[in-house]
Amino acid sequence: MHDNCPVCKQKFELETGFWFGTGYVSYALGVALSVFNLIWFWLFIGLTWRDNSIMVWLAVNGVILLLCQPWLMRISRVIYLYFFVYYDEETASLLEEK
Repeated sequence: MHDNCPVCKQKFELETGFWFGTGYVSYALGVALSVFNLIWFWLFIGLTWRDNSIMVWLAVNGVILLLCQPWLMRISRVIYLYFFVYYDEETASLLEEK
């Protein structure tokens, strides 16, 4: 990841350890994805203890989370940055004209 924005030169790491907060955002996204996976698995396949379908869901969910991890990490950084940095369209348009 760049240290500064290539367009507006905004510094991405606002303070030391700034990105540690993205772990909380990534966790929330992972939980939301797991709940979504649980709902679709329950609706289309069904969940019971008798046939170990819960263990199958855990395995499927784990694989999906592993495959989505790079995306989750990137999007959690973007969401976390939006909490602290305001985007001004007028300033952005002025910088693009240069």
